[in-house]
Parts: sequence; C-alpha cells; structure tokens
Amino acid sequence: MSWLTDHVRPKLRSLLQRDVPDNLWTNCDSCTRMLLVKELERNKKVCPHCGHHTRALAHERLKWTFDDGLYTTIDLPDMPTDPLGFRDSKRYTDRLKASRHKSGLDDTLQVAHGKIGGRDAVVAVMAFEFMAGTMGGAMGSAFLAACRLAILQKAPLIIFTASGGARMQEGAISLMQMPRTTIGVQMLREAGLPYIVVFTNPTTGGVSASFAMLGDVHVAEPNALIAFAGPRVIRDTVREELPEGFQRSEYLRDHGMVDTISTRQELPALLGRLITMLAPEPQEGEPDATAEAAAQTLQAASAKKS
Repeated sequence: MSWLTDHVRPKLRSLLQRDVPDNLWTNCDSCTRMLLVKELERNKKVCPHCGHHTRALAHERLKWTFDDGLYTTIDLPDMPTDPLGFRDSKRYTDRLKASRHKSGLDDTLQVAHGKIGGRDAVVAVMAFEFMAGTMGGAMGSAFLAACRLAILQKAPLIIFTASGGARMQEGAISLMQMPRTTIGVQMLREAGLPYIVVFTNPTTGGVSASFAMLGDVHVAEPNALIAFAGPRVIRDTVREELPEGFQRSEYLRDHGMVDTISTRQELPALLGRLITMLAPEPQEGEPDATAEAAAQTLQAASAKKS
C-alpha cells in the first residue's frame, strides 16, 4: 500500500495534471458561464451564450470600428496634471500615474481617424479603464480636438461613451467641460457634419448630461446603463419602485432617447450606412473658413505638445 501511495499515485497525477494559465478562462458577468478568453475576444467580447456585452478597451473599439482595423490616432493637447493640488486618500498625481501605467493611456478620451464603410470618419472613444472614464479638463480638450479634426476633414464625428461622470479631483474644472463640450457639438452643427453617439455600459453623470445626449443619432449597445444618477439613488429619492429595465438601452429606446440598439457585430455596418446617409459627399475645392480655423488650432496644439 505504501508503494502504491508513495510512487504510483504521484506518477499518475503528474501524467494527468497540466498547468493551466490563469487567464485562459473567464466567467460571463450575466449568465456566469465559463468562457475561453480567446473565444470571447474573437466574438468582440460578447458572450456567445446570452449575448451579454462585456466591457471593452478603447483600442479594441477603434479596431472593431474602422475598416480592416486600420486607423491613425492623433496627439491631443496637454493639460495641467493637477490643477487643484487635490488629495484624498491618495494624491491625484499618484492616481493619474497609476492609471496611466495600468491602461497605457494618457487620459480618458482617445481620438482617431480612418475609414468606415469606405468613407472618412473621426472616432473618439472614452476609456472606462482610465479612472472609470471620468471627465476632466484633458477630456474636454480632447473632445474639442476631435471636433476640430472632423471639421478639418469634413467628416462625421462618432463618439463611444463610457463614463462614471465628472472627475471629482478637478472640481469645478471638471464641471466646466459640460458647456465646453457642448460648444464642440455646436461647431459640428454649424459645419453641417453628423455627430453620432454610441452609448456603452455605463454612461452616467456629467457625460450623459452634456455631449452624450446631443447626438444627431443615438445608438446604444444592448442593456447599457444610460443615466445621470443611478437607479438606486433615484429610487431612494422618489421612494418608489422603478420600472423594470429602467435606464437601460431598451427602456430609453422605447421612450425616445435612443434611436436604435446595435450589437457589436452589426455596429460597423450600421455606422457605415449612417455616414452614407448623413455625411456630405467629399468634394474637391478650397477649405472653408471653419476648416482653416480648425487646422490652425490643431497645429497650435501639436506645436505646444512638441
């Protein structure tokens, strides 16, 4: 018995056991089914069993959106790192440093341009992986840079929203980005360019109260939370039970705040059709005064960054 226990059993275990990497499997947040990570990534991070759209990174959204996954990112204006010298349990500068190291991003908003459905387009993506996609001064400047680039290229602007709201570490500076981004949307309208908003989970706070709700077309991923204050806060305030699915994509579509809901697999084709219907046909000729002003602003921002 000792020979079987001490020699044969360990031998059998070593033959049967294999080292399994920790990142090989994951669980769906909705149905809890086990999923192969590579299979989930091939399916654009959508659960093949229940259709739940898991959270995606900014660079993944850009790759999925542009034709053949080809795009060019732009340099964004520099902003003061810590305008208020803010500190809570950590220094704001330390939080920024940690988020930049973990995400590989400078701040919340990433801006790129390329082709969608064969047409020029500018795409801005809010990175929830960077401080929960919170809106600060750098994000406002990046949004305005995206608007100016769209005007310069006479192309539509598409933004993927994902945010926990305003960034408290920047106080009133963060709140001022609400009217500031609204000015950017007005610039697009005066230039006659489409502005398309794609809501992803979650889109909340000052983002939903400003530029996120000003699109010419509102598209949402399935079951995305879209709100100013969360359902728990509202329920505790009004002291009433909320309707089922309150503040989710489907509820907002049924009540006129979202135009359509699209899965990630269908979204690039939908955006291509919207651009074809809404964007002006590209024409040869001299740039107009609005485009020239946008070009000068972008050049100034690039010169400042260098």
